Amino acid sequence: MKTLKLGLIAAVFLTACSNNPKGDKAATADAEAVQTVDGETLNVDPATSSVTWTGSKVTGSHTGTINIQSGNVVIDEGKLVGGEFIIDMASLTNKDLEADAENKAKLEGHLKADDFFAVEKYPTSKFVITKVTYKEDGKAEIAGNLTLRDITKNISFIAEAPAATEDGFHAMADFNINRKDWGVMYEGMKDDLIADEINLKVHLMAKK
Repeated sequence: MKTLKLGLIAAVFLTACSNNPKGDKAATADAEAVQTVDGETLNVDPATSSVTWTGSKVTGSHTGTINIQSGNVVIDEGKLVGGEFIIDMASLTNKDLEADAENKAKLEGHLKADDFFAVEKYPTSKFVITKVTYKEDGKAEIAGNLTLRDITKNISFIAEAPAATEDGFHAMADFNINRKDWGVMYEGMKDDLIADEINLKVHLMAKK
């Protein structure tokens, strides 16, 4: 019986670990120095920019949004070379439970509590670009320092970042981060473990 119980626990644990949301995992390393870059600075438009998150667990997943509070990008010869962004963690909201107001409120409250993002203590997060490398296919590998819960790690991911136009600049990225790298250690219920990775879909607009 003991062996059976251990086997079930191991199976649930492995299921949780393999149930990460779809998306390429961002490479994560120690924070890096931010270099000064030259170019034209464009302000991010929060109204037309978005960050969509997805978190998974054994029994399903939840998705929602977080607002970009402010930010800017630096453009040189049409290409992204730098920038920084402030994320309003208090704006975190759930979208898939909108028909169930009670559970929607419970989930949002839990995500904003100390088990997850401790929004009262850490009301904003920040991303500062440290390096941009354009690929032959026109995509760009973006590296930057992500500060969340007062922990800073450097992440790198692939983004769609076409050349700026007369109207401004836009970029899109779809990647996963491991929440535990930023101290979000809550495991969930024993029979409904939460995946370590969170998927982020970022749509960034900056206008001239």
